[in-house]
Amino acid sequence: MNDSLMQGAWPEAAPPPAHHADEAALFLLQHADQQLHARGCRASLPTGALASLAERVDAFFAQQRGGPGLLVGAVPFEPRADDALYQPERVLPGLRPQHVAAPALPGALQPQPTAQDYAAAVATAVQAMRAPDANLHKVVLARSLLAHTDLPVAPDMLLARLGADPSVATYAVPLPVEPGQAPAWLVGATPELLLRKRGAQVLSHPLAGSARRSSDPAEDQRVAQALLASRKDHDEHRHVVEAIVDGLAPWCSRVEAQAQPVLHATASMWHLGTRIHATLKDPATPAATLLAELHPTPAVCGTPRQAALQRIRELEPVPRGFYAGAVGWLDAQGDGDWYVAIRCARLQGTQLRLFAGAGIVADSQPEAEAAETGAKFTALLNALGVHDPAPLIEPMP
Repeated sequence: MNDSLMQGAWPEAAPPPAHHADEAALFLLQHADQQLHARGCRASLPTGALASLAERVDAFFAQQRGGPGLLVGAVPFEPRADDALYQPERVLPGLRPQHVAAPALPGALQPQPTAQDYAAAVATAVQAMRAPDANLHKVVLARSLLAHTDLPVAPDMLLARLGADPSVATYAVPLPVEPGQAPAWLVGATPELLLRKRGAQVLSHPLAGSARRSSDPAEDQRVAQALLASRKDHDEHRHVVEAIVDGLAPWCSRVEAQAQPVLHATASMWHLGTRIHATLKDPATPAATLLAELHPTPAVCGTPRQAALQRIRELEPVPRGFYAGAVGWLDAQGDGDWYVAIRCARLQGTQLRLFAGAGIVADSQPEAEAAETGAKFTALLNALGVHDPAPLIEPMP
């Protein structure tokens, strides 16, 4: 699959000038040997809902005058909310990760909601799914941790501490802020590729069904095999795969998914994963169209989509914003990469808000789901120098 990230195909990709005033517009997306590092904002894509993204992107590139033939940014979790994409001033060589000390966290982490309240929300969702007339099969419920640092945290510093895990894609994406506010970014390390499009070829690698890894090798393998054998986790995973296959099918002459999910490991979690390969009927079908078709998947929302969205709005006390949205890029040829925006924090000045979620089905146990979200905070908390957060992020026994 031809990869313009590796080919340097975008025009005006150049070394940085001696100075530049708009360093707040820093975009980074790095996975294995693929790296996109962009600086500055040359022009913003007019904002809108996801359904209009492809039309707006077409209009933007039709009127483009100079600069990289590239848009970078993020779409929010809510498909009806405004996105945040822009054309960078320049595309640069990837950043080399450097060892940096963890930032000082002088205060306590503030869970919103608490683990106990989160477990209660899970119980409410489970009760709804077990009702005889239930129209909801799965819903993903999220919670957050609010933290403060002594000094502002730079996004590339946090990425340097997250980038040690080669199984994830690390990212920093500028977020819209009110005039006069400090710059903000969504910074994280996601294991989940939503969409990669190169010409007629499409790849998706959804993950659903998770378990915390163990430092003991024997226990770690036991946990992995238990996940692989879990009917509940396979059920949760199946909803995601079916949704992506069904979403791609109208646009594709071929859609092939692995017959059974396989284990996918990150430094802190085991996941069930399925690779989906597809061939478009028309290679000119843009990645923006496919993104609007697929997002949000049952991996971050639930199924049916509208019923799950309504439950999320009712049960989550903190708006998701761009958490559980998607981060990536689109180019003038219609290609693009989009990753699910999970395992992340909203970073602004000295404040960080961390997010994590879990897929809830009728067989879910509330305390176990609270513990799963606690495990999913681990990578970011370790990057922040917090190695024993269990009293805050897991329910009391």
